[in-house]
Amino acid sequence: MAQKQRGERILEAAGELLLAWGYRRVTIDEIARRAGVGKGTVYLHWKTKDALLLAVVLRAKARSLHRQLERMRADPLEVLPSRMMCGLYLDYLDDPVLRALYSDDSDVLGRLNDTAKQELAELMAHGDRILRRHLGVLRGHGLMRDDVEVAHQHYAMMAVTAGFFMTETLQAGPPLPPAVRTGILAHTLRGVLETPDATEHHDPATADAHRAPAVAAVAPEIIALYEQLEELSSAEMRRQLRD
Repeated sequence: MAQKQRGERILEAAGELLLAWGYRRVTIDEIARRAGVGKGTVYLHWKTKDALLLAVVLRAKARSLHRQLERMRADPLEVLPSRMMCGLYLDYLDDPVLRALYSDDSDVLGRLNDTAKQELAELMAHGDRILRRHLGVLRGHGLMRDDVEVAHQHYAMMAVTAGFFMTETLQAGPPLPPAVRTGILAHTLRGVLETPDATEHHDPATADAHRAPAVAAVAPEIIALYEQLEELSSAEMRRQLRD
C-alpha cells in the first residue's frame, strides 16, 4: 500500500470510529485494526491520537472548502453570501464530521473541539480575515449593503448560519426539506447583507441575472482569497503529520 493511500485509509478508519464510538472510546489500536495496518504504522503518520483525530476534522473542513471553491469557479454568483453560505450549509448536512463539529457534539468530539480551537486558532483567525476581506470586496463593488460595518455584517452572517446549523438539533419533529431550509437561509442573508435589486421581489433568479456581470468581475479576486486559505489548510494538515 502506497504511503499516501495508507494514510488516507487510516484517516477513513479514524473518522468512522470517531462517529460510531465518540472520541473517548476510540483508540489507536482500534483505528489500526480497522485500517488493516499495525499500530506502529499509525504512529509513523501521526504523533498522537489527538493529532490523528484532528486531521479527520481538518480533512472534513478542507473538503468543504474545496467544494466551495469548485462552486465559485463554476458560477461566480456563488461568491455572494446568500449563495456561499447555502453551499456550506449543504456540506454541513452531508458530512457527519462537520455536523458534529458545528453543533459542538461532545458525545462525538469529546475534548477534540477544544483541541481544534487551540491547534487551529491561527488558521481559523486567517479564515475570518479572509471572509472580512471577501465582504469588503463585495461592498466596494456595490454588491453588499454599506450602512453597517463589515465586522457587524461578518458577525450577522455567521450568527444566522450557525442558527440554521443548530436548529436541526433543537427542533421537534422532522426537519424541513434541505431545499426549503437553504431557500430560507438565502432569503434571510440576501435581505440582511446584500444590495437589493429592483426585480428581486418578483423573481430572485432575475435579480441574480442582473447582478451577474458585476459579480463575475470581482469573483476572481475572491476566489484567490479562498485558494490561499486552501493552501494554508493543506499546510496545517502536513504540520499535523509526524516529521
